[in-house]
Amino acid sequence: MRGTRPKRRVAALGSAGALVTATLIAGAVAAPSANASAGTRHGQDREARGAAVAAARAAKAGIDWQDCPADWNLAKPIQCGYVTVPLDYAKPHGKQIKLAVDRIGNTGTKAERQGALLYNPGGPGGSGLRFPARVTGKNPVWANAAKAYDFVGFDPRGVGKSAPISCVDPQEFVKAPKMDPVPDSEADKLAQRKLAREYAEGCNDRSGAMLPHMTTPNTARDLDVIRAALGEKKLNFLGVSYGTYLGAVYGTLFPGHVRRMVVDSVVNPSRDKIWYQANLDQDVAFEGRWKDWQDWVAANDATYHLGTTRAAVQEKWLQLRATAKKNPLGGVVGPAELISFFQSAPYYDSSWAPVASVFSKYVAGDTQALVDAAAPDPSDTAGNASAENGNAVYTAVECADAKWPTNWRTWDRDNTRLHKDHPFMTWANAWMNLPCATWPAKQRTPLDVKSGKGLPGVLIVQSDHDAATPYEGAVELHKRFKGSRLITEKGAGSHGVTGLVNPCVNERVDSYLLTGELDRRDVTCSPHATPKP
Repeated sequence: MRGTRPKRRVAALGSAGALVTATLIAGAVAAPSANASAGTRHGQDREARGAAVAAARAAKAGIDWQDCPADWNLAKPIQCGYVTVPLDYAKPHGKQIKLAVDRIGNTGTKAERQGALLYNPGGPGGSGLRFPARVTGKNPVWANAAKAYDFVGFDPRGVGKSAPISCVDPQEFVKAPKMDPVPDSEADKLAQRKLAREYAEGCNDRSGAMLPHMTTPNTARDLDVIRAALGEKKLNFLGVSYGTYLGAVYGTLFPGHVRRMVVDSVVNPSRDKIWYQANLDQDVAFEGRWKDWQDWVAANDATYHLGTTRAAVQEKWLQLRATAKKNPLGGVVGPAELISFFQSAPYYDSSWAPVASVFSKYVAGDTQALVDAAAPDPSDTAGNASAENGNAVYTAVECADAKWPTNWRTWDRDNTRLHKDHPFMTWANAWMNLPCATWPAKQRTPLDVKSGKGLPGVLIVQSDHDAATPYEGAVELHKRFKGSRLITEKGAGSHGVTGLVNPCVNERVDSYLLTGELDRRDVTCSPHATPKP
């Protein structure tokens, strides 16, 4: 399941029919043999040399900044351009692709400027091009950092304006209703397996040449080439959700190139979590945060009339799910579409009230509000193409980054077991990731994330109830990156902490970005304000 920090809900459809907006995430890999390790090292050496060649070339070329194309919806003074990178870093003089980048200059004086701050919002598959709009939109949380830094966004390889990949016709991708992700029979499982296999084949048919190169290490190399093209000696980076794994991989491959790095809502970088196990861990965490939301809805029964206990709210959810399974609402909203809409509540506190409000209207007799919120919009061809592309990149990166179980019995055993106590997301997440079991392109061994020579202190920020990237991920990265500091937002669970108003967090992020200073020890912050109904 994939994780980003969208301004609004992005509907991303699991290939096998689970309509899922996601965050990320795969693994159970046998330890490679010594020979395999030597081969991997040799490949990495070639890629490291290729990355150095590409960075030197980009430093010379720079970026031809222009006003952004009208259809990018990025108004002046934001500027746009492209950076050229090799498709395959082992062949730096071979096929090249262009990555879309944008920027806005620092708002402070020349003397205050500290360079460029690059951003990745997550995914895999999220676009970072909206990042400079935090300055034009006068986002107060980022005002201090904007004085010192140019805000630079980019579309990672395969995403949006950067050699986009596709796995299926976007209009087909959003068609609803999909199958209920929770199987009633072996026949249901067989049907979902067929859909997942067909999706993997579609990725190969439509984007086969890109698939072997859609890895996190390659995106990290791209990041270094962008750094060079910007004329920056070192990288300042903010990564959220999957962007934290991108940062962790960059910090491992280019430790001496990092100046400041903030990672927020952390993917567990352990090799045995990337990516299969990480997705299973996510299912457990989603169930916990779903219950947090239900408790809040029950506490605000005077507003929502959905029940005064978690159990009562859950009962209403199960009734809604059963109704939509029997007769999809408006002909298009079944259980899969409901999960896609409702899962934004365990993702983001900002969705608590809107989701509860739509649910409340439905229970009061207004079905249309829920149909409008949860159904795809066939007329939104640009949005549908973006959703399909995001899902394609998500799948391609997770499938290429690691070796996945290929035996269906493993998937069936693990997800059947987990579903018993964690029914909200488990099967939807399984079908979304199942194309990786029959992936037609090379699958690699995940990088061993660790500190290297020259890596400065990294700032890690995490809420302890995060559903999309469970808290253990932040603890694991903290162990691996020596000298890092962990800020824990305790008793909170919104995914993406640095964008929220919480002075305990905001002031420390500002201080680190502006001075490089970290607290002497790890910090625990009280939660940001609970949403109001």
